[in-house]
Amino acid sequence: MRIPYFDGAKYFFVLSLLALSSLSSFAQQGTATGPPVTIKTRSLPKGYLQRLYHFAMHADGGITPLKWTLTSGALPLGIRLEPDGVLNGVPTQTGEFSFSLTITDSGIPKQQITQEFNVVVVTPLVVRWSRPPKVNGTRVDGAIKVSNQTGEDFDLTMIVLAVNENGRATAIGYQHFPLKPNTLDFEIPFGENLPNGAYNVNVDVIAEVASINSIFRGRLVTNVKVLQAP
Repeated sequence: MRIPYFDGAKYFFVLSLLALSSLSSFAQQGTATGPPVTIKTRSLPKGYLQRLYHFAMHADGGITPLKWTLTSGALPLGIRLEPDGVLNGVPTQTGEFSFSLTITDSGIPKQQITQEFNVVVVTPLVVRWSRPPKVNGTRVDGAIKVSNQTGEDFDLTMIVLAVNENGRATAIGYQHFPLKPNTLDFEIPFGENLPNGAYNVNVDVIAEVASINSIFRGRLVTNVKVLQAP
């Protein structure tokens, strides 16, 4: 039987090539870096109370996947930050909120960058007294102020009812008109003559927004007493 010839030098050469290849691959993995990470989002859109908030943060550079984290401050209650940088949820409080977000890439070594943001959450429709109902003889007069704090047109309806102690309702005010975006403290007067009696004055305001298929409501209630002059 013939014994195969073993070339030790050639075998050693092949092993050396394999080792060098493995070291090169390891070195490449150990220094995997991408372009500098930059946050493209500079500001956040306004949020509205009890209305869905959904906004995706934007960044460039680095090695994907990129991970977003909240590193200081607090988001409005009801809104959460997803790891992919999406702010999502239904805010349950109004106000201005400041917080810092940090983005981390998947490079070796990792890149990180942090930026501070502010978001404002407002009530879409605000209704308040401008002149609370006042009795003058048998007449009740008053006025409200309404604000559209959104970027959408409102189809606004106001109904004012005076309800006596027997439950009888009398309309003492009605308006229906478009209210333009970002209109603040628009005054709407109302008034009417009423028989003697004690009344609850109920003001109901409804704002319909066809473009987003939403309805916002506001209500004011107060008491008045009408007495016929002797």
